[in-house]
Amino acid sequence: MLRRVPPFLLLSLLLAPGAGMAAPGCPSVTERLAPLLGVQAELDAGEPLTIVALGSSSTEGAGASTPEAAYPNRLEALLRRKLPGVELNVVNAGKSGETSQEMLARLEADVLAHDPDLVIWQAGGNEVLLGRDPAAFLDLMRQGLRRLRAAGVEVVLMDNQQAPRILGAPAHARFEAAMRALAEEERVPLFARSRLMRRWHEAGLPQGEVIAPDGLHHNDRGYACLAEALAAALLRSAGQREAQLAAN
Repeated sequence: MLRRVPPFLLLSLLLAPGAGMAAPGCPSVTERLAPLLGVQAELDAGEPLTIVALGSSSTEGAGASTPEAAYPNRLEALLRRKLPGVELNVVNAGKSGETSQEMLARLEADVLAHDPDLVIWQAGGNEVLLGRDPAAFLDLMRQGLRRLRAAGVEVVLMDNQQAPRILGAPAHARFEAAMRALAEEERVPLFARSRLMRRWHEAGLPQGEVIAPDGLHHNDRGYACLAEALAAALLRSAGQREAQLAAN
C-alpha cells in the first residue's frame, strides 16, 4: 500500500515557502479550477493516479526540442515532485493534426484503456485552422464528455493557445467562447490557456517568447510555463476548498 498523502500535507507541499510552481522565466500567474473531488479522494486514499492528456499537436509536443519538453511530460515531473509517495503517471495521448472527431474515435483505445482518473482534453485548434463549424465541434465534445463521465472519469478542458496562426483565423473567438459555454453547460472545469497567455503578456512575457517559430505551437519555455500553471491549478483543485486554503 502506498503512503497516504493527507490533505494538510498536500497543501503544505503546495504552499510552503520556496515551493512555488513557477520556474525561472514563468510569470507567477494563478489559474483556478473547480474542485476535482475524485482526484482528491484518490490522493487521500493513497491510490495510484493516472492522468491522460488527450489532444492534438500542442499536447503531443510539436515545437518542443525533445519529447520530454512537451507539457504532459513536464506535468508528470512536477506532480511527482509535489506528491512524493504517490504512484503517478501522465499519459501523452496527443496526436498532431487531429480534430475532436478523430479524438473521439480513439477514446476507447487511447484514453479509457488506461483506466484514467483524470483526462485533460485540449481541443479546437485544428477546427479553428480548418474553418469548421463551432456548433458541430460542441456536439462532438459533448459526446466525448458524456462517454468519459459514464466511465467515471473526471475531465479538465483546455482551450487554444494565443498564437498568431490561431488569432489570425476568422473563427478563433467563436471557438474560445464555445469552449467556455461547453464547460459551463457540462459542468466541467476549463483550464483557460487563452486567458492564461493573455495574463502572461500583461505580466511582461511576450507572446513571441513562448511560441515556436512556426507561429502556432509552444516552444520549450511555453510548454514549461503551461505545465507549471496547470500543475498548480490541479494541486489546488485536488486540495481543500478556497476558505480552507486561506486558513492554512
